[in-house]
Formats: sequence, C-alpha cells, structure tokens
Amino acid sequence: MIKAKADYDAIIIGAGPSGSVAAALLRAQGHRVHIIEKDHFPRFSIGESLLPQCMEFLGEANMLDAVHAAAEGCHFQFKHGASFVRRDQYTDFDFREKFSEGAGTTYQVLRGPFDQVLAQEVERQGVSISWGHTLIRFEPPADGGSGDLPRVTIRNEAGETYQLSAKFVLDASGFGRVLPRLLDLDRPSDFPSRTSLFTHIEDNMVASEFDRDKIRITIHHANKDVWFWLIPFANGRSSIGVVADNKFFAANTGDIKDQLQAIIKGEPTFTSLLRNAKYDSPAKQISGYASTVSSLYGPGYALLGNAGEFLDPVFSSGVTIAMKSASLAAATLHRQLQGEAVDWATDYAAPLQAGIDTFRVFVQAWYDGRFQDVIFAQQNANKKVRGMLSSILAGYAWDLDNPYVKDSKRRLNTLAELCKPGH
Repeated sequence: MIKAKADYDAIIIGAGPSGSVAAALLRAQGHRVHIIEKDHFPRFSIGESLLPQCMEFLGEANMLDAVHAAAEGCHFQFKHGASFVRRDQYTDFDFREKFSEGAGTTYQVLRGPFDQVLAQEVERQGVSISWGHTLIRFEPPADGGSGDLPRVTIRNEAGETYQLSAKFVLDASGFGRVLPRLLDLDRPSDFPSRTSLFTHIEDNMVASEFDRDKIRITIHHANKDVWFWLIPFANGRSSIGVVADNKFFAANTGDIKDQLQAIIKGEPTFTSLLRNAKYDSPAKQISGYASTVSSLYGPGYALLGNAGEFLDPVFSSGVTIAMKSASLAAATLHRQLQGEAVDWATDYAAPLQAGIDTFRVFVQAWYDGRFQDVIFAQQNANKKVRGMLSSILAGYAWDLDNPYVKDSKRRLNTLAELCKPGH
C-alpha cells in the first residue's frame, strides 16, 4: 500500500527552548522540520534563571555560540550559583564546585530576547517557522491507507485555516499545553495549588550587598512554605516574585502590583537590599501552574517540557526539564524516522521522568521544610555532600553517579534527619 507523503518529517508546536532545541537536533540529522508558533518574538515568559545543565543541551544543539554572542547585548547575567536566605541565616552554593561533570556556569536571561536568539539560530540552521499561527486540531495517524500520517489544522492571524501532515508531532507549547487540551490528556497534579506574583524592577542594589552572579531564594520570615525569588540581570534590573498558596494572598488588597510590593516590603530581609528599588513594570500572576498528563506520548506525538509536566519554580528546573525532553525526544524520533523500532515509554518517557522525580523529591522536601534545614545546617559543610546537592541544584538530576539522584528519597531523608535543628 502506498503511504501518503508527509509535508514534514516533524512538526513542532512552539518555538520556545524545548521546541528550538528539538528542531535543531532533528535538522542536524537531515530531517525536514517545521515549527508552528502562535506568538511573535520577542515575548515575555517566566523561567529566567537557567541552570548549568542547560548549557550542555544548547551545546548539543549547536546553539551555545549564538547565546554567548548575544549575552552582552541582551543583558544576560553570568550565573554560577544560588544563594538562600532564611531570616538571619545565609548560605550559597557554587555550581562550579558540583559533583557532576559538565558546565558549572550559565546565564540569567530575559526570556523574550533569549527565546528569540534560539529561534533565530534554529531558522539559520534551516528550520522553518510559521509566526502568529495557532494549531487548533490534531488528528492522530489512522491504521494504513492515506490517513496513516498525523495531520494538524492551523489557523493564521487572518483567520484562515489550512492543514499539514507530518511523520510525527512534538508539542513544545509550554503552558499553552496544546495537545493536552485537544486530546484531553490533562490530569490533576498531586502538588498543592500555588500562586506566583512577579514583576521586573530597577533594583538599584549596592554591589557589596548582593552577588549578581547568583539567584537569591528568600524564605518568608514567618511561613516556611512561602518564598521569594530575586533574579538579577546585567542591566541593573531584576525579576522578583513571591510564591505561596492561595490562602496567603487572601489577606492582601489592591491590584497585583500593590499586593506584590506590600508583601516584599513586609519581608525584613529585603528592607535594606531593595531600599532604592523602583517598581516600574506591571506585575503578573500565575495560579495553579503545577500540571501533569495521562501520558507523555501517543500515536504520532510526544509532549515536551511544560506541555507534559511542570512541578514548581523553586529550583528553576522548568527550562532544564524542557531541554532534556527535547534532547531525549529528538534522539528517539531520529531513530524512528530512520526506520528503527523504538519504544517511547522506555526510550523517552521513563528516562525523562526519572529526572523529574528527582526534582520532585527535593521540591516536596523544600515545602515541608526538610530541605531548608539541610541547606542551612552546619553538618552540610561536608564538601562532598554539598557538591552532590549542588549538582542537583545545577540541573544534573539525571546523573546516576550522584547518590542523591540514584537514591534521592532515602538519601535526602537520612540527611534531613541529621540536619534537624538541635541535632
């Protein structure tokens, strides 16, 4: 039986980091790749503090030179670690002193220009992108005949619709979650519903009081499950946000910007640090962002990054998971397009989920306070253990040579017991 000819080997939904990395990897293998992107870049997105593991994936996709070249003009801030503050306690991790092999530095980025750099680079590499086009329907492959290819229906900005076929579709739509919505794949997350309020500020921080080469995570002085991020950029501005459950915000009044500013001014650790800050940008809010799906793959498609599962922003793992999913999916799809038999469960979903589950253990321990105790405990001065924890904070959650990856739950539980206050 003659099979229908595909318009493309792969269609990718979304030109964000996972979509661009997957496209670059597939194009390098000689495949015909097309991206459907509903927005025009640059556009705002959260996920501004990259982890060093991201640099490995960017290198794999031959995009690292483009990112380095754009860093100064786009105000990407060099980053080598993370600092943590809890009332009068301070500690930090230098990712260059991690246990795992690989990059120990990265950038904190304005996602608008960062994503645009990646998209422009992937276009330069030969991938076509339809800007301002929205995928509105997905038809999985039928059994044989002329309908044995996945087909998508797309609407352009003029309201016109058209169809394309591909041998496979990758959903890299992030929080847009295109295929999960169209195919009813969304499932309730087992993570509590939380809300983030955030904005960009002219920070005017004194250089001697703040290390701009690190993200700062601050724990609320009275609520251990409420925390703030402070992500500096290279142009004297910062991203700042607060994450809490909905009950925490119930007592606040005013618009989102007023609420956020009042919460920040009520946190004693910011009183001096942000004394000269100017809140000159609109604030934004995201609620109930934790998500999961019934399956990360199906007939003719796979889900990448946030389109599949998103845990929590606390360790800035979102872009790292997205890029890891792109790397795994591109390798699996390449083999499939070459005619090899692949198993998306064992070749893609299982290895991706292994790292997500490692992050999950540490995120859960963060909110119940155990990992906070570990971070600030004097016992944690052990350089080898700090290096292993630093690796996970740097994004190397798939390194099975690291005991805190290979056996994360048991190892962290044991360490948390040793680090309990009073021990």
